[in-house]
Amino acid sequence: MKQPMFQAKILALVFACGLAATAQQPQLPDPGSAGMSKQEQEQVGQQAMAEVYKQMPVLPDSHPLAQYVQRLGRKLVPVIPPENSWPYQFHVIQQKDINAFAIPGGPIFINVGTIQAADNEAELAGVMAHEMSHVYMQHSAKQAGKASLAQGLVGILGAVLPGNAAGNLARLGIQVGAGTIFMRYSRKDEAQADAVGAIIMYKAGYNPKALAEFFQKLEQQGGGRGPQFLSDHPNPGNRVAAVDKEIQNWPPKNYLPSSQEFARAKQDSNSVKTYTGQQIADGAKQGLWARQNQQNGAVPPNLPPASNGGSGNGGSNAAGQGGNIANVSYSQVRPSGNFTQLQHNAFTIAYPSNWRPSGDRNSGVTIAPPAGVAQGEVAYGVIIGSAQDQNASTLDQAMQDLVQSLEQSNPGLQSSGSLQNIQVNGVQGRAINLRGISPVQQNGRRLPERDWLVGLPRPEGGLLYLVFISPENQFAQLSPTYQRMLNSLQLK
Repeated sequence: MKQPMFQAKILALVFACGLAATAQQPQLPDPGSAGMSKQEQEQVGQQAMAEVYKQMPVLPDSHPLAQYVQRLGRKLVPVIPPENSWPYQFHVIQQKDINAFAIPGGPIFINVGTIQAADNEAELAGVMAHEMSHVYMQHSAKQAGKASLAQGLVGILGAVLPGNAAGNLARLGIQVGAGTIFMRYSRKDEAQADAVGAIIMYKAGYNPKALAEFFQKLEQQGGGRGPQFLSDHPNPGNRVAAVDKEIQNWPPKNYLPSSQEFARAKQDSNSVKTYTGQQIADGAKQGLWARQNQQNGAVPPNLPPASNGGSGNGGSNAAGQGGNIANVSYSQVRPSGNFTQLQHNAFTIAYPSNWRPSGDRNSGVTIAPPAGVAQGEVAYGVIIGSAQDQNASTLDQAMQDLVQSLEQSNPGLQSSGSLQNIQVNGVQGRAINLRGISPVQQNGRRLPERDWLVGLPRPEGGLLYLVFISPENQFAQLSPTYQRMLNSLQLK
């Protein structure tokens, strides 16, 4: 009787070994090259971080909720081979909406609303692993050199980034402004981040299906808090089925259960003061979060200054040295009758000699009176950028897509009227008025703003766009200057 039992055990062992042989340990893919060095990506990431701490309320890293998220992040980071890893760091934003985003070079931000929406630690780890994967695969950096609808776009309601930061971030498909950050990922990027995130989770001991299940839960919420997250994390398809297929041949594992730390963190999250997206946008326009983050000690040391200073074209000082923009008067921004020439790599344009350009010769620029730009807001002047829409077959469609992108990334901005034909030095373009809220105030209330958007087809494809900005009640006074600037524009 003993010998057959022994043989059965041997057969069972052989069978188990055979199963193990067919199972495959998942390996992280080669992230490839991005055309930007690691140092360059980290440098741009620091610029973007500085803007986040100006535009959004961030918990100090010493806060218990932030410390929990950091500890969870430290469970995920070691599974990445050192040669392909990044200086990951994890921070928490005091926002009710479900969202998270990763910045090139390693910084990752998680909304309080995301922690509250997760049912277990694996779901939260899945969101973090997904964002880590965007950094690991260098998705934003790989957008540099590619035409993107967001290229050169820094936001109409006042977001003007310092010096070369605007061009750097725009080339990476990153928009920061009006209390938001927008990362433009493709569905291919999202599918890849799901797949790589699943590997990170598995290696760290978490069930990778939780990643897809959390995103599926957001999609099923419909009009709830999910759409903000999904707006810049487009659904690549059936995420649960895709992850199931990805992990079907991985060796079975006893996954980590949800921890008591997670339960305490969810409890802590309910005592954190949070804000809606609109409240954050309004606070950003008033400089509230920059002050709050400084006072709370939330701002990490050694970040580059998030001011509007820096060098502009031709060595001139950048716009943005103005004082209290809310109370600026027309006499402080009145354009000179004398014009000077701006030489850009994509165009030339004349502008009033008492106004100042900011940006660089390769990216978007802002031309504005110094008193009309302050605290990251543009009240008077023109923003000039480029946009490429590969899905648009006509100029009208490209303009409509650009208007939609501007409206989505700038709460409160709306188009007024329809597209109109316009001709600039023999180039047929389109123009449309947009309505927003100016940072300029009267009797303590913000004035209505008019933003005149003009789009012209570029010789190599895509659009060059100009947005002429002013409070509505002063636009007529500035209109001759804006028209003279537009008439002087020459595309290269």
